[in-house]
Amino acid sequence: MHNTLTRVQNVFGFFTSVAFAAAAAIAISVLLSPQAPTASLELRSVQVVKGRPHYYSTKREEYAHIKFDLDADLTTLFNWNTKQIFLYITASYPSSDPSTIPPSEAVIWDAIIPSNYAPWHQNTYIHPTPKATTKVKKTAKKGKKEIGKAYPAGAQPGIIKLDGQKPKYQITDVSSKIADRSNATLTLHWNIQPWVGALVWTNTKTVGRWQGLQGGEAKFNFPPLKGTEVKKDELKTETGGERNRGSPA
Repeated sequence: MHNTLTRVQNVFGFFTSVAFAAAAAIAISVLLSPQAPTASLELRSVQVVKGRPHYYSTKREEYAHIKFDLDADLTTLFNWNTKQIFLYITASYPSSDPSTIPPSEAVIWDAIIPSNYAPWHQNTYIHPTPKATTKVKKTAKKGKKEIGKAYPAGAQPGIIKLDGQKPKYQITDVSSKIADRSNATLTLHWNIQPWVGALVWTNTKTVGRWQGLQGGEAKFNFPPLKGTEVKKDELKTETGGERNRGSPA
């Protein structure tokens, strides 16, 4: 009963129980951390052309190219348990036949917003402060690579500034036609990835000390297929935002 193997099993079982309890306490404690994310998302331009949206496309089809401005403050989403945030922007629009087909949604841009201690990734967002890139340097003595921090001294993770940002992904539709679609929406989303605990997705409603996202949305219409770019000063929506020239109100 009290041999070495039994004692090892008892110690290991006690250790895992304590580790699980500590991890659960950390995961639950983030509910006490207040959140108040804000964002300003504006459409810069929309262009609908016909061609091959990807190098591997086998046919020509209509696709949309969207440029946007984003100014977001997501610093309150970072706490002691935040590893990184996966940030992405979607464009949603009604289908060609709304009565039978649900609305479509496509991701046009994404990036990883790391904490100060998260590992570097090629999709990491570069902080707007000059020379705030992650540096890889070699030590003269050891010849090993050391990865620096993703943020400069005094900077907080979560400040996003994009001006005239080009999309990473083009928007296509199953019908191969996307011109003249109305009531489209550009929306900011995120997924908080903790060190321990459950993933947390975009919250738009206030729950406890977590306030919903303020802003982060822009309405627009897709322009006709002309191969010309519709710019920001030519767009206006009925909600005070923007609307494509030549598109229905």
